Amino acid sequence: MHRLHRLLAVWIERAAYHNHWSHVTPRAKAIFALAALVAAYAARTPSAALGVALVGVLVVWRGAGVPLRLYLRVAAGPLGFLLLSGASLLVSVAWEPGGTLAWRMAPHALSEVAMVTARSVAALSALLTLVLTTPLAHLMALLRQLRLPEILLDLMVLCYRLIFVFSESCHDTLAAQTARLGFSSYGRSMRSLGLLVGSLAAQVALRARGLQWAADARCSDGSLRFLTPHFAHVRRDTAIGVVAGLGLLLLARCLP
Repeated sequence: MHRLHRLLAVWIERAAYHNHWSHVTPRAKAIFALAALVAAYAARTPSAALGVALVGVLVVWRGAGVPLRLYLRVAAGPLGFLLLSGASLLVSVAWEPGGTLAWRMAPHALSEVAMVTARSVAALSALLTLVLTTPLAHLMALLRQLRLPEILLDLMVLCYRLIFVFSESCHDTLAAQTARLGFSSYGRSMRSLGLLVGSLAAQVALRARGLQWAADARCSDGSLRFLTPHFAHVRRDTAIGVVAGLGLLLLARCLP
């Protein structure tokens, strides 16, 4: 699982920095992603919501140049979770008159479950449209322009950084335990997992304290600073994002 999380973060970073729109103003991409999110909930039928999701995939794949295989790898986990959650909504648990617990299907809720699932898939597509085309530094610059509190931005950056720290520490500890036959039996596996959790908690705490000491040594005033990137054709790209977002909203309402 830790390896999957690590690969997922690497795939997202690779897509964000190596696509055709990596130097486009994040304002335009955020407007389009927000419009896609609104369109997902404005869709009146499951087919319309799935149409919005398909447009999002095509925009990232053909427009931004993100490889389709990479997109599907990133979306596989969340998509599987959404589909499984939708399927679970069709099952209900009830007590029988004899006091036994019984599982029942709810076919009458199929249309509602299909609508919720389709909208969720479209919302996932809207999120990936922004995440896979915009580097973190650009997102921070956009959020700072929107006057978000600095403490929230700092927490976002630190949590993002600690994801990689946690993944690296987990990978190294598991490799060492495997080399020492720490998972050769059930008892050893449980003991190794307990040691792994304790070791990771200590290592992440030490890394976080190290980051705080480094910030204090540089006389940090409590906020992390990034170089503000320069974007060419800001007005043009923003206008394109607005027009594309409005077109997606109309498409969501017009699709049957």
